[in-house]
Amino acid sequence: MSTTALSVRDVAQVALAVCAVVALWEAAERRRVTGRARMLLAGASAGLPGVGLPGVAGGPVVWPAVAARWWAVLRGRRAWLCLPAAGVVAVLGASPLPLVVGALAVPVVGRRLRAAGLRREREARAERVVDLCGAVVGELRAGWQPAQALAFAARETGALGEEEAAVLAAARFGGDVPEALRRAAGQDGADGLAGMAACWQVAVDGGAGLAAGLDRLEAALRDHREQRERLRAELAGAWATVAVLAVLPLAGVALGAALGADPLRVLLHTPAGLGCLAVGGALEAAGLWWAARIVRGGERA
Repeated sequence: MSTTALSVRDVAQVALAVCAVVALWEAAERRRVTGRARMLLAGASAGLPGVGLPGVAGGPVVWPAVAARWWAVLRGRRAWLCLPAAGVVAVLGASPLPLVVGALAVPVVGRRLRAAGLRREREARAERVVDLCGAVVGELRAGWQPAQALAFAARETGALGEEEAAVLAAARFGGDVPEALRRAAGQDGADGLAGMAACWQVAVDGGAGLAAGLDRLEAALRDHREQRERLRAELAGAWATVAVLAVLPLAGVALGAALGADPLRVLLHTPAGLGCLAVGGALEAAGLWWAARIVRGGERA
């Protein structure tokens, strides 16, 4: 084996070791903080099952719970998994280029994961707003006053988020509840609170029934959610096509390696292979971006 290959292998091994050390340090730190919090807040001791590996004290370790705990540690840093994957490819191909690509992919993947997390939070908040409307309607029809119904439903659903204290204070002490609800509607995914504010304003100024207005608002929000779910079901095939297009180049490389063609050596150590890798990577990125843009355009429509 040449000196270059040895140096590349050493670099890749060092990168993998660093990633492993970072992951172990994060797990140990989180385990230490969690154990300290349990002992301080819950009065846990060494003989209780809350400390140590998941499982009953003195009994077998629950390995699914251990795996779940490790997944909880790694979930917030999934983008850094690009580095170990790139390190494996660098070792197999005896080239530092995959490590560079993996390091560049970490912020891109992290941004995509954060965007997906924000989208899930937005949808969860929108669902809580629908539950809030239904809960307020139920409490109003049970004979509660609007302020009491709103306070109870808000605590049960958590739909008001950071503005919960302001809204409940306005409802309890005779403040401007519609304005407080409009401010709460500025949160991502809480647009339905603007409709609740309008219903509250109409009920206060015109004497209309608040329960009837919120009932219609809940039905409208549920219809909107069902339309979104139907649209996603129709676009599931398109997203599957995009995923298949993304995996095809990797499948081609794996197939070439299985046939003994050594595609990594050709792609990473020859001028023609490097040119094909650059052009193919650019075309792959452009194709995925365009396909995703088309699908997201359908979702927005």
